[in-house]
Amino acid sequence: MDWQAEQHEKTRELHRKRLEEDLEEEKKVQEYREIGARLKGFPDEDVRKARKLVSSFIRAEEEVEQKIEEAAERGELDELVLMVIWNRLDLARRDDEKDAIRSLDLLYRRVETEILKREASAAMRLLNDLLNMHDGFDDEGWLKECKKLMIETFPREDPFSIIVPAGFDLDKHQGPLHPPLETDEVLLRVDFVREVDALLQEVRAEQQELQTTQGLDPDSVAARLKHQEKQRAIRQVELLLDLAINLQ
Repeated sequence: MDWQAEQHEKTRELHRKRLEEDLEEEKKVQEYREIGARLKGFPDEDVRKARKLVSSFIRAEEEVEQKIEEAAERGELDELVLMVIWNRLDLARRDDEKDAIRSLDLLYRRVETEILKREASAAMRLLNDLLNMHDGFDDEGWLKECKKLMIETFPREDPFSIIVPAGFDLDKHQGPLHPPLETDEVLLRVDFVREVDALLQEVRAEQQELQTTQGLDPDSVAARLKHQEKQRAIRQVELLLDLAINLQ
């Protein structure tokens, strides 16, 4: 009897495990369906092209930066491409594929950054270029190069250059007097200062709301390092804002 009871118990345990596995598998299938359903609002051809593009990024490996930039220049980066990457990332997380999670997370952020850069204002694009010029060591040399780029980028602002346009001979009173055509590509120093100052105020407010952790566990240490990195970036933006304000 004891043997039969033991066998019955083993059979019940086996059925219970199988039921749990079936439920878990059914849950996964449902989750995969939900992930796939996110793309149903897009045309099938667009989804196919986006998936093909994302696959090309993944296969590119060391050349992925170039591939992303080329796709951006062709106007192929959009919300759908981000969603395809996010879906792949979501699946990798559910399957606990650590290498795939890391790679897809980096790819998502890189594509998102490229999209934001293309959509950014002229002032924010210039700020990004100026920050990328820093080698991480030489602040003085970096600021000199930034000053040079600012002078090349911002148009002359002295009143005389506005009253007397370029190409007009003041002695002979000859030359074009019509004002130069306005273009969206022209970035005034005052507009750059205004946008960067607004950005700094917003970032400072966010940083003040964050509480820095004092623990020695890996998460706390990582959080402090991330906070310090943001503070360094803020300081660099402050230096650029001061440079632009006092540019001569």
